[in-house]
Amino acid sequence: MHYPYENLKDLTLSSFIDRAVSLHSQNQLFAYVGEKPFNYLEFGNKVQNMVKLLQESGIKKDDKVMLLSENMPHWAVAYFATTYFGAVIVPVLTDFHKEDIHRILEHSQAKAVFVSKKFEKTIKDSQINELKIAINLDKLILIDELSDKIYLSQEDKNYEQTKPKEDDLATIIYTSGTTGNSKGVMLSHKNLITNTLSTFEKIDINQDDIFLSILPLAHTFECTTGMLLPILNGASVHYIKKPPTPSILMKALSSVKPTVIISVPLIIEKIYKSKVLPTFTNSLIMRILYKIPFIRKRLNILAGSKLLESFGGKLKIFGIGGAPLSPYVEKFLNEAKFPYMVGYGLTETAPLLTAGIFTEKQKIKSAGTSFYGVEIKIKNPNPKTGEGEIMARSPSVMMGYYKNEKQTAEVMEDDWFLTGDLGYLDKDGYLFISGRSKNVILGSSGENIYPEQIESLINKDEDILDSLMMMSDSKLIARIHLDYERFADDITQEEIEDILEKKRVKINSQLSSFSKMNKFIEQKEEFIKTPTKKIKRYLYAN
Repeated sequence: MHYPYENLKDLTLSSFIDRAVSLHSQNQLFAYVGEKPFNYLEFGNKVQNMVKLLQESGIKKDDKVMLLSENMPHWAVAYFATTYFGAVIVPVLTDFHKEDIHRILEHSQAKAVFVSKKFEKTIKDSQINELKIAINLDKLILIDELSDKIYLSQEDKNYEQTKPKEDDLATIIYTSGTTGNSKGVMLSHKNLITNTLSTFEKIDINQDDIFLSILPLAHTFECTTGMLLPILNGASVHYIKKPPTPSILMKALSSVKPTVIISVPLIIEKIYKSKVLPTFTNSLIMRILYKIPFIRKRLNILAGSKLLESFGGKLKIFGIGGAPLSPYVEKFLNEAKFPYMVGYGLTETAPLLTAGIFTEKQKIKSAGTSFYGVEIKIKNPNPKTGEGEIMARSPSVMMGYYKNEKQTAEVMEDDWFLTGDLGYLDKDGYLFISGRSKNVILGSSGENIYPEQIESLINKDEDILDSLMMMSDSKLIARIHLDYERFADDITQEEIEDILEKKRVKINSQLSSFSKMNKFIEQKEEFIKTPTKKIKRYLYAN
Protein backbone atom coordinates (compact mmCIF):
# COMPACT_ATOMS: atom_id res chain seq x y z
CA MET A 1 0.00 0.00 0.00
CA HIS A 2 1.22 3.50 -0.78
CA TYR A 3 0.06 6.62 1.03
CA PRO A 4 0.98 9.97 -0.58
CA TYR A 5 2.87 11.36 2.41
CA GLU A 6 6.61 11.97 2.25
CA ASN A 7 9.08 12.27 5.13
CA LEU A 8 7.29 9.64 7.22
CA LYS A 9 10.06 7.22 8.14
CA ASP A 10 7.76 4.55 9.52
CA LEU A 11 4.18 4.03 10.65
CA THR A 12 4.73 5.05 14.28
CA LEU A 13 3.40 7.97 16.31
CA SER A 14 6.95 9.15 17.06
CA SER A 15 7.82 9.37 13.35
CA PHE A 16 4.40 10.93 12.72
CA ILE A 17 4.94 13.79 15.18
CA ASP A 18 8.60 14.31 14.16
CA ARG A 19 7.44 14.79 10.57
CA ALA A 20 4.68 17.23 11.54
CA VAL A 21 6.99 19.37 13.70
CA SER A 22 9.64 19.44 10.95
CA LEU A 23 7.24 20.33 8.11
CA HIS A 24 4.91 22.73 9.94
CA SER A 25 7.10 24.18 12.70
CA GLN A 26 5.65 27.73 12.60
CA ASN A 27 2.02 26.78 11.93
CA GLN A 28 -0.48 27.28 14.73
CA LEU A 29 -1.52 24.01 16.37
CA PHE A 30 -3.49 23.89 19.66
CA ALA A 31 -5.38 26.53 21.64
CA TYR A 32 -8.41 27.18 23.78
CA VAL A 33 -11.07 29.25 22.03
CA GLY A 34 -10.11 32.91 22.33
CA GLU A 35 -6.52 32.23 23.40
CA LYS A 36 -3.24 32.33 21.49
CA PRO A 37 -2.28 28.94 20.01
CA PHE A 38 1.15 27.40 20.41
CA ASN A 39 2.79 26.27 17.18
CA TYR A 40 4.09 22.90 16.04
CA LEU A 41 7.66 23.61 17.14
CA GLU A 42 6.51 24.65 20.61
CA PHE A 43 4.36 21.54 20.76
CA GLY A 44 7.34 19.38 19.78
CA ASN A 45 9.39 20.92 22.58
CA LYS A 46 6.62 20.26 25.11
CA VAL A 47 6.48 16.63 23.99
CA GLN A 48 10.26 16.18 24.32
CA ASN A 49 10.30 17.79 27.77
CA MET A 50 7.55 15.43 28.86
CA VAL A 51 9.35 12.42 27.37
CA LYS A 52 12.33 13.33 29.54
CA LEU A 53 10.17 13.75 32.66
CA LEU A 54 8.48 10.38 32.13
CA GLN A 55 11.71 8.51 31.50
CA GLU A 56 13.56 10.18 34.37
CA SER A 57 10.63 9.19 36.58
CA GLY A 58 11.19 5.54 35.70
CA ILE A 59 8.56 5.01 33.01
CA LYS A 60 9.84 2.56 30.41
CA LYS A 61 8.80 1.09 27.08
CA ASP A 62 5.55 -0.93 27.35
CA ASP A 63 4.57 0.69 30.68
CA LYS A 64 0.94 1.82 30.76
CA VAL A 65 0.13 5.52 31.33
CA MET A 66 -3.45 6.65 31.98
CA LEU A 67 -4.76 9.92 30.54
CA LEU A 68 -7.78 11.30 32.42
CA SER A 69 -8.80 14.80 31.37
CA GLU A 70 -11.32 16.90 29.54
CA ASN A 71 -10.21 18.18 26.11
CA MET A 72 -7.36 20.68 26.29
CA PRO A 73 -4.24 21.66 24.29
CA HIS A 74 -1.98 19.61 26.58
CA TRP A 75 -3.99 16.40 26.02
CA ALA A 76 -1.99 15.68 22.86
CA VAL A 77 1.28 16.43 24.68
CA ALA A 78 0.58 13.56 27.09
CA TYR A 79 -0.54 11.30 24.23
CA PHE A 80 2.55 11.78 22.06
CA ALA A 81 5.07 11.98 24.90
CA THR A 82 3.93 8.61 26.26
CA THR A 83 3.92 6.83 22.90
CA TYR A 84 7.12 8.52 21.66
CA PHE A 85 9.44 6.07 23.44
CA GLY A 86 7.16 3.03 23.35
CA ALA A 87 5.08 3.41 26.52
CA VAL A 88 1.33 2.78 26.14
CA ILE A 89 -1.26 5.53 26.57
CA VAL A 90 -4.63 4.64 28.17
CA PRO A 91 -7.10 7.48 27.51
CA VAL A 92 -10.19 7.34 29.71
CA LEU A 93 -13.54 9.00 29.13
CA THR A 94 -14.20 11.52 31.88
CA ASP A 95 -17.88 10.60 32.15
CA PHE A 96 -17.00 7.09 33.28
CA HIS A 97 -18.09 6.45 36.86
CA LYS A 98 -15.31 6.85 39.42
CA GLU A 99 -15.39 3.13 40.20
CA ASP A 100 -14.99 2.30 36.50
CA ILE A 101 -11.94 4.55 36.31
CA HIS A 102 -10.43 2.79 39.31
CA ARG A 103 -11.09 -0.59 37.68
CA ILE A 104 -9.37 0.58 34.49
CA LEU A 105 -6.39 1.81 36.50
CA GLU A 106 -6.12 -1.61 38.10
CA HIS A 107 -6.82 -3.65 34.96
CA SER A 108 -4.35 -1.71 32.80
CA GLN A 109 -1.69 -1.77 35.55
CA ALA A 110 -0.91 1.87 34.78
CA LYS A 111 2.30 3.10 36.41
CA ALA A 112 1.65 6.78 35.65
CA VAL A 113 -1.30 9.05 35.06
CA PHE A 114 -1.82 12.40 33.38
CA VAL A 115 -4.77 14.05 35.08
CA SER A 116 -6.39 17.47 34.90
CA LYS A 117 -7.06 19.41 38.09
CA LYS A 118 -10.76 18.63 37.74
CA PHE A 119 -10.21 14.86 38.18
CA GLU A 120 -7.32 14.75 40.66
CA LYS A 121 -9.63 13.64 43.47
CA THR A 122 -10.71 10.63 41.40
CA ILE A 123 -7.09 9.50 41.26
CA LYS A 124 -6.47 10.33 44.94
CA ASP A 125 -9.37 8.05 45.89
CA SER A 126 -8.10 5.13 43.82
CA GLN A 127 -5.41 3.70 46.17
CA ILE A 128 -3.92 1.66 43.32
CA ASN A 129 -0.49 0.31 44.30
CA GLU A 130 0.80 0.02 40.71
CA LEU A 131 0.52 3.79 40.24
CA LYS A 132 3.92 5.45 40.74
CA ILE A 133 3.63 9.01 39.41
CA ALA A 134 0.91 11.52 38.56
CA ILE A 135 1.30 14.56 36.32
CA ASN A 136 -0.95 17.61 36.35
CA LEU A 137 -2.01 18.03 32.72
CA ASP A 138 -2.94 21.70 33.04
CA LYS A 139 0.64 22.66 34.03
CA LEU A 140 2.60 19.55 32.92
CA ILE A 141 4.22 19.15 36.36
CA LEU A 142 4.43 16.26 38.81
CA ILE A 143 1.79 16.08 41.53
CA ASP A 144 3.99 15.43 44.56
CA GLU A 145 1.29 14.01 46.82
CA LEU A 146 0.34 11.42 44.19
CA SER A 147 3.88 10.46 43.18
CA ASP A 148 6.01 7.79 44.84
CA LYS A 149 9.10 9.52 46.28
CA ILE A 150 11.10 6.28 46.30
CA TYR A 151 10.24 5.69 42.65
CA LEU A 152 11.30 9.24 41.75
CA SER A 153 14.56 9.24 43.71
CA GLN A 154 16.06 6.19 42.04
CA GLU A 155 19.77 6.66 41.39
CA ASP A 156 19.84 5.26 37.87
CA LYS A 157 18.67 8.08 35.59
CA ASN A 158 20.39 6.56 32.55
CA TYR A 159 17.17 5.57 30.86
CA GLU A 160 17.29 3.69 27.61
CA GLN A 161 16.65 5.73 24.45
CA THR A 162 13.96 3.66 22.77
CA LYS A 163 11.65 4.13 19.81
CA PRO A 164 8.54 2.05 19.13
CA LYS A 165 8.05 -0.21 16.14
CA GLU A 166 5.01 -0.14 13.86
CA ASP A 167 3.40 -3.23 15.34
CA ASP A 168 4.02 -2.23 18.97
CA LEU A 169 1.04 -1.51 21.20
CA ALA A 170 0.38 2.26 21.29
CA THR A 171 -2.89 2.64 23.17
CA ILE A 172 -5.56 0.74 25.09
CA ILE A 173 -9.01 2.27 24.76
CA TYR A 174 -11.71 1.11 27.14
CA THR A 175 -14.98 1.29 25.27
CA SER A 176 -18.23 2.61 26.66
CA GLY A 177 -20.70 0.60 24.65
CA THR A 178 -24.47 0.23 24.69
CA THR A 179 -24.23 -3.32 26.08
CA GLY A 180 -22.52 -2.47 29.36
CA ASN A 181 -19.47 -4.57 28.56
CA SER A 182 -16.37 -2.35 28.64
CA LYS A 183 -13.38 -3.89 26.87
CA GLY A 184 -9.80 -2.68 26.48
CA VAL A 185 -9.19 -2.30 22.74
CA MET A 186 -5.49 -2.59 21.87
CA LEU A 187 -4.40 -0.42 18.95
CA SER A 188 -0.89 -0.46 17.53
CA HIS A 189 1.05 2.47 16.11
CA LYS A 190 0.38 1.07 12.64
CA ASN A 191 -3.37 0.80 13.34
CA LEU A 192 -3.60 4.50 14.21
CA ILE A 193 -1.28 5.89 11.55
CA THR A 194 -2.67 3.88 8.63
CA ASN A 195 -6.20 4.88 9.62
CA THR A 196 -5.22 8.54 9.61
CA LEU A 197 -3.35 8.26 6.31
CA SER A 198 -6.26 6.44 4.66
CA THR A 199 -8.35 9.63 4.67
CA PHE A 200 -6.48 11.23 1.76
CA GLU A 201 -8.92 10.01 -0.92
CA LYS A 202 -12.00 11.43 0.81
CA ILE A 203 -11.00 14.29 3.10
CA ASP A 204 -9.08 17.30 1.78
CA ILE A 205 -7.35 18.93 4.77
CA ASN A 206 -4.53 21.46 4.55
CA GLN A 207 -2.53 23.76 6.82
CA ASP A 208 -5.13 26.54 6.56
CA ASP A 209 -7.87 24.41 8.09
CA ILE A 210 -9.20 25.15 11.56
CA PHE A 211 -10.81 22.39 13.63
CA LEU A 212 -13.21 23.04 16.51
CA SER A 213 -13.10 20.02 18.83
CA ILE A 214 -16.34 19.21 20.65
CA LEU A 215 -16.22 15.42 21.16
CA PRO A 216 -14.10 13.80 23.90
CA LEU A 217 -10.54 13.07 22.74
CA ALA A 218 -10.58 9.82 24.72
CA HIS A 219 -13.02 8.52 22.11
CA THR A 220 -11.14 7.13 19.13
CA PHE A 221 -13.38 8.97 16.60
CA GLU A 222 -12.27 12.39 17.88
CA CYS A 223 -8.72 11.22 18.59
CA THR A 224 -8.11 10.07 15.00
CA THR A 225 -10.15 12.60 13.02
CA GLY A 226 -9.98 15.54 15.43
CA MET A 227 -6.33 15.27 16.52
CA LEU A 228 -4.21 12.99 14.32
CA LEU A 229 -5.79 14.12 11.03
CA PRO A 230 -5.18 17.88 11.54
CA ILE A 231 -1.62 17.21 12.76
CA LEU A 232 -0.94 15.11 9.65
CA ASN A 233 -1.82 18.08 7.45
CA GLY A 234 -0.44 21.01 9.48
CA ALA A 235 -3.87 22.32 10.54
CA SER A 236 -4.89 23.84 13.90
CA VAL A 237 -7.34 22.70 16.60
CA HIS A 238 -9.32 24.77 19.11
CA TYR A 239 -10.90 23.52 22.33
CA ILE A 240 -13.79 24.88 24.38
CA LYS A 241 -13.02 25.33 28.08
CA LYS A 242 -16.60 24.83 29.25
CA PRO A 243 -19.18 22.16 28.32
CA PRO A 244 -20.46 23.04 24.80
CA THR A 245 -23.97 24.24 25.69
CA PRO A 246 -25.80 25.87 22.75
CA SER A 247 -24.86 29.43 23.82
CA ILE A 248 -21.19 28.58 24.47
CA LEU A 249 -20.96 26.62 21.22
CA MET A 250 -22.42 29.51 19.20
CA LYS A 251 -19.87 31.92 20.72
CA ALA A 252 -17.06 29.49 19.90
CA LEU A 253 -18.26 29.11 16.31
CA SER A 254 -18.37 32.87 15.89
CA SER A 255 -14.88 33.28 17.38
CA VAL A 256 -13.06 30.38 15.71
CA LYS A 257 -14.92 30.24 12.37
CA PRO A 258 -13.94 26.57 11.93
CA THR A 259 -13.57 24.83 8.59
CA VAL A 260 -13.94 21.35 10.14
CA ILE A 261 -16.08 20.00 12.98
CA ILE A 262 -16.34 16.34 13.98
CA SER A 263 -19.67 15.58 15.60
CA VAL A 264 -22.29 12.99 16.46
CA PRO A 265 -25.78 12.94 14.88
CA LEU A 266 -27.57 14.20 17.99
CA ILE A 267 -26.08 17.68 17.68
CA ILE A 268 -27.16 18.37 14.09
CA GLU A 269 -30.50 16.61 14.67
CA LYS A 270 -31.26 18.90 17.61
CA ILE A 271 -30.35 21.97 15.56
CA TYR A 272 -32.60 20.81 12.72
CA LYS A 273 -35.60 20.09 14.97
CA SER A 274 -35.27 23.22 17.12
CA LYS A 275 -34.03 25.83 14.61
CA VAL A 276 -34.71 24.73 11.03
CA LEU A 277 -37.91 22.68 11.00
CA PRO A 278 -40.06 25.20 12.94
CA THR A 279 -39.57 27.79 10.18
CA PHE A 280 -41.21 25.36 7.73
CA THR A 281 -44.04 24.23 10.00
CA ASN A 282 -45.11 27.37 11.88
CA SER A 283 -47.97 28.13 9.51
CA LEU A 284 -50.41 26.15 7.37
CA ILE A 285 -49.17 27.78 4.16
CA MET A 286 -45.53 26.91 4.92
CA ARG A 287 -46.47 23.33 5.79
CA ILE A 288 -48.25 22.96 2.44
CA LEU A 289 -45.43 24.57 0.46
CA TYR A 290 -42.80 22.45 2.20
CA LYS A 291 -44.51 19.30 0.93
CA ILE A 292 -43.98 20.34 -2.71
CA PRO A 293 -40.59 18.84 -3.73
CA PHE A 294 -39.13 21.66 -5.86
CA ILE A 295 -40.24 24.34 -3.37
CA ARG A 296 -38.93 22.28 -0.44
CA LYS A 297 -35.51 22.01 -2.10
CA ARG A 298 -35.33 25.78 -2.67
CA LEU A 299 -36.33 26.43 0.94
CA ASN A 300 -33.76 23.91 2.17
CA ILE A 301 -30.98 25.62 0.20
CA LEU A 302 -31.89 28.94 1.84
CA ALA A 303 -32.01 27.30 5.27
CA GLY A 304 -28.66 25.59 4.59
CA SER A 305 -27.05 28.91 3.76
CA LYS A 306 -28.28 30.43 7.05
CA LEU A 307 -27.13 27.33 8.94
CA LEU A 308 -23.64 27.67 7.46
CA GLU A 309 -23.49 31.29 8.60
CA SER A 310 -24.43 30.25 12.14
CA PHE A 311 -21.45 27.85 12.08
CA GLY A 312 -19.08 30.71 11.35
CA GLY A 313 -19.42 30.89 7.58
CA LYS A 314 -16.27 28.92 6.63
CA LEU A 315 -17.27 25.33 7.34
CA LYS A 316 -16.22 22.87 4.64
CA ILE A 317 -16.63 19.55 6.49
CA PHE A 318 -19.12 18.64 9.20
CA GLY A 319 -18.14 15.05 9.95
CA ILE A 320 -20.83 12.87 11.51
CA GLY A 321 -20.19 9.48 13.10
CA GLY A 322 -20.56 7.39 16.23
CA ALA A 323 -24.26 6.64 15.68
CA PRO A 324 -26.76 6.52 12.77
CA LEU A 325 -27.91 9.84 11.30
CA SER A 326 -31.69 10.16 10.96
CA PRO A 327 -32.64 9.85 7.26
CA TYR A 328 -34.99 12.85 7.38
CA VAL A 329 -32.21 15.07 8.75
CA GLU A 330 -29.74 13.77 6.16
CA LYS A 331 -32.26 14.48 3.42
CA PHE A 332 -32.39 18.10 4.57
CA LEU A 333 -28.59 18.40 4.79
CA ASN A 334 -28.20 16.92 1.32
CA GLU A 335 -30.81 19.18 -0.28
CA ALA A 336 -29.48 22.19 1.66
CA LYS A 337 -25.99 21.53 0.24
CA PHE A 338 -24.65 21.59 3.78
CA PRO A 339 -21.10 20.13 3.79
CA TYR A 340 -21.81 17.07 5.88
CA MET A 341 -19.94 13.77 5.77
CA VAL A 342 -21.27 10.54 7.27
CA GLY A 343 -18.70 8.05 8.53
CA TYR A 344 -18.81 4.53 9.92
CA GLY A 345 -16.28 2.70 12.06
CA LEU A 346 -15.58 1.20 15.45
CA THR A 347 -13.02 1.62 18.21
CA GLU A 348 -11.66 -1.77 17.13
CA THR A 349 -10.86 -0.37 13.66
CA ALA A 350 -9.18 2.83 14.87
CA PRO A 351 -12.02 3.79 13.83
CA LEU A 352 -12.66 4.75 10.18
CA LEU A 353 -14.02 2.16 7.75
CA THR A 354 -16.35 3.99 5.36
CA ALA A 355 -17.58 7.50 4.62
CA GLY A 356 -19.97 9.25 2.29
CA ILE A 357 -19.21 12.74 1.03
CA PHE A 358 -21.79 15.51 0.63
CA THR A 359 -22.20 15.34 -3.16
CA GLU A 360 -24.87 14.15 -5.55
CA LYS A 361 -23.11 10.77 -5.44
CA GLN A 362 -23.82 10.31 -1.73
CA LYS A 363 -26.74 7.97 -1.20
CA ILE A 364 -29.13 8.92 1.59
CA LYS A 365 -29.19 6.38 4.45
CA SER A 366 -25.83 4.88 3.41
CA ALA A 367 -22.56 4.95 5.36
CA GLY A 368 -20.68 5.63 2.13
CA THR A 369 -17.84 3.62 0.61
CA SER A 370 -14.61 2.22 2.03
CA PHE A 371 -11.57 4.29 2.91
CA TYR A 372 -8.27 3.55 1.18
CA GLY A 373 -6.92 0.16 2.27
CA VAL A 374 -10.20 -0.97 3.86
CA GLU A 375 -12.11 -4.02 2.66
CA ILE A 376 -15.75 -4.62 3.59
CA LYS A 377 -17.74 -7.79 3.00
CA ILE A 378 -20.98 -9.29 4.27
CA LYS A 379 -20.97 -12.58 6.15
CA ASN A 380 -23.65 -15.08 5.14
CA PRO A 381 -25.76 -12.55 3.19
CA ASN A 382 -29.51 -13.14 2.94
CA PRO A 383 -30.16 -14.38 -0.63
CA LYS A 384 -33.07 -11.96 -1.06
CA THR A 385 -31.82 -8.81 0.68
CA GLY A 386 -28.04 -9.27 0.64
CA GLU A 387 -28.06 -8.43 4.34
CA GLY A 388 -25.74 -10.05 6.86
CA GLU A 389 -23.05 -9.22 9.41
CA ILE A 390 -20.57 -6.58 8.28
CA MET A 391 -16.93 -7.73 8.26
CA ALA A 392 -13.87 -5.51 7.82
CA ARG A 393 -10.25 -6.05 6.96
CA SER A 394 -7.64 -3.29 7.02
CA PRO A 395 -4.25 -2.39 8.53
CA SER A 396 -6.25 -0.54 11.19
CA VAL A 397 -7.99 -3.58 12.72
CA MET A 398 -7.03 -3.87 16.39
CA MET A 399 -4.45 -6.18 17.93
CA GLY A 400 -7.17 -7.59 20.20
CA TYR A 401 -8.82 -7.01 23.57
CA TYR A 402 -6.40 -6.47 26.45
CA LYS A 403 -6.09 -9.57 28.65
CA ASN A 404 -9.05 -11.20 26.91
CA GLU A 405 -8.09 -13.72 24.24
CA LYS A 406 -11.53 -15.36 24.36
CA GLN A 407 -13.42 -12.20 23.38
CA THR A 408 -10.76 -11.41 20.78
CA ALA A 409 -11.25 -14.82 19.16
CA GLU A 410 -15.02 -14.28 19.07
CA VAL A 411 -14.73 -11.20 16.84
CA MET A 412 -11.89 -12.31 14.56
CA GLU A 413 -12.30 -14.68 11.63
CA ASP A 414 -8.89 -15.20 10.05
CA ASP A 415 -7.82 -11.55 9.59
CA TRP A 416 -11.39 -10.25 9.24
CA PHE A 417 -13.07 -8.33 12.08
CA LEU A 418 -16.72 -9.14 12.82
CA THR A 419 -18.32 -5.78 13.56
CA GLY A 420 -21.54 -7.02 15.13
CA ASP A 421 -23.43 -4.67 12.81
CA LEU A 422 -25.89 -5.87 10.18
CA GLY A 423 -26.10 -4.36 6.73
CA TYR A 424 -25.58 -4.81 3.00
CA LEU A 425 -23.45 -3.49 0.14
CA ASP A 426 -25.15 -2.19 -3.01
CA LYS A 427 -23.77 -2.67 -6.54
CA ASP A 428 -21.76 0.57 -6.27
CA GLY A 429 -20.03 -0.47 -3.05
CA TYR A 430 -22.10 1.75 -0.74
CA LEU A 431 -22.64 0.30 2.72
CA PHE A 432 -26.10 0.39 4.29
CA ILE A 433 -26.36 -0.42 8.00
CA SER A 434 -29.53 -1.94 9.44
CA GLY A 435 -28.53 -1.99 13.11
CA ARG A 436 -26.61 -3.90 15.76
CA SER A 437 -27.06 -7.67 15.59
CA LYS A 438 -27.52 -7.76 19.38
CA ASN A 439 -30.40 -5.27 19.16
CA VAL A 440 -32.42 -7.06 16.48
CA ILE A 441 -35.88 -8.12 17.66
CA LEU A 442 -37.39 -11.27 16.21
CA GLY A 443 -41.00 -10.71 15.11
CA SER A 444 -43.87 -13.13 15.76
CA SER A 445 -43.36 -14.80 12.39
CA GLY A 446 -39.58 -14.69 12.44
CA GLU A 447 -39.14 -11.27 10.83
CA ASN A 448 -36.11 -9.14 11.76
CA ILE A 449 -37.14 -5.87 13.40
CA TYR A 450 -34.44 -3.19 13.66
CA PRO A 451 -35.26 -0.88 16.60
CA GLU A 452 -32.80 1.80 15.44
CA GLN A 453 -34.79 2.32 12.22
CA ILE A 454 -38.11 2.61 14.02
CA GLU A 455 -36.63 4.90 16.68
CA SER A 456 -35.45 7.20 13.89
CA LEU A 457 -39.03 7.39 12.61
CA ILE A 458 -40.38 8.07 16.11
CA ASN A 459 -37.78 10.77 16.79
CA LYS A 460 -38.88 12.64 13.67
CA ASP A 461 -41.86 13.84 15.71
CA GLU A 462 -41.23 17.41 16.90
CA ASP A 463 -42.63 16.65 20.36
CA ILE A 464 -40.24 13.72 20.93
CA LEU A 465 -36.60 14.15 21.95
CA ASP A 466 -35.67 10.47 22.11
CA SER A 467 -37.06 6.96 22.09
CA LEU A 468 -36.09 3.38 22.82
CA MET A 469 -37.90 0.41 21.29
CA MET A 470 -37.83 -3.03 22.92
CA MET A 471 -39.69 -6.28 23.47
CA SER A 472 -41.53 -6.62 26.80
CA ASP A 473 -43.66 -9.66 27.69
CA SER A 474 -43.67 -10.68 24.01
CA LYS A 475 -45.01 -7.24 23.02
CA LEU A 476 -43.32 -4.40 21.18
CA ILE A 477 -43.17 -1.20 23.22
CA ALA A 478 -41.24 2.07 23.11
CA ARG A 479 -40.04 4.33 25.88
CA ILE A 480 -40.63 7.95 24.84
CA HIS A 481 -38.78 11.00 26.19
CA LEU A 482 -40.89 14.03 25.30
CA ASP A 483 -39.74 17.59 24.74
CA TYR A 484 -41.54 18.95 27.79
CA GLU A 485 -40.76 22.55 26.84
CA ARG A 486 -43.39 22.22 24.11
CA PHE A 487 -46.16 21.49 26.60
CA ALA A 488 -47.93 23.54 29.27
CA ASP A 489 -46.48 23.33 32.78
CA ASP A 490 -49.80 22.13 34.19
CA ILE A 491 -50.21 19.22 31.76
CA THR A 492 -51.69 16.18 33.52
CA GLN A 493 -50.49 12.57 33.40
CA GLU A 494 -53.75 11.63 31.71
CA GLU A 495 -53.11 14.18 28.95
CA ILE A 496 -49.55 12.91 28.45
CA GLU A 497 -50.79 9.34 28.10
CA ASP A 498 -53.38 10.51 25.59
CA ILE A 499 -50.66 12.31 23.57
CA LEU A 500 -48.45 9.20 23.61
CA GLU A 501 -51.30 6.97 22.47
CA LYS A 502 -52.13 9.26 19.53
CA LYS A 503 -48.48 9.31 18.52
CA ARG A 504 -48.30 5.50 18.74
CA VAL A 505 -51.27 5.17 16.40
CA LYS A 506 -49.71 7.65 13.97
CA ILE A 507 -46.34 5.87 13.96
CA ASN A 508 -47.94 2.44 13.60
CA SER A 509 -49.73 3.62 10.46
CA GLN A 510 -46.29 3.95 8.85
CA LEU A 511 -44.99 0.53 9.93
CA SER A 512 -45.27 -3.02 8.66
CA SER A 513 -47.77 -5.16 10.56
CA PHE A 514 -45.05 -7.16 12.35
CA SER A 515 -43.35 -3.92 13.57
CA LYS A 516 -46.40 -2.22 15.05
CA MET A 517 -46.04 -1.27 18.71
CA ASN A 518 -48.45 -2.14 21.49
CA LYS A 519 -47.65 0.74 23.80
CA PHE A 520 -45.73 3.99 24.24
CA ILE A 521 -44.39 4.47 27.78
CA GLU A 522 -43.31 7.85 29.10
CA GLN A 523 -39.58 8.13 29.88
CA LYS A 524 -39.52 11.13 32.22
CA GLU A 525 -35.76 11.42 32.63
CA GLU A 526 -33.26 11.73 29.80
CA PHE A 527 -31.84 8.41 28.64
CA ILE A 528 -28.34 7.61 29.89
CA LYS A 529 -26.00 7.63 26.90
CA THR A 530 -22.49 6.81 25.75
CA PRO A 531 -20.08 9.65 24.80
CA THR A 532 -21.25 9.33 21.19
CA LYS A 533 -24.84 9.83 22.39
CA LYS A 534 -26.12 6.31 21.86
CA ILE A 535 -28.55 5.10 24.52
CA LYS A 536 -27.11 2.52 26.91
CA ARG A 537 -29.81 0.03 26.03
CA TYR A 538 -28.84 -2.55 28.63
CA LEU A 539 -29.88 -0.16 31.42
CA TYR A 540 -33.48 -0.28 30.22
CA ALA A 541 -33.80 -3.97 29.40
CA ASN A 542 -36.79 -5.70 30.97
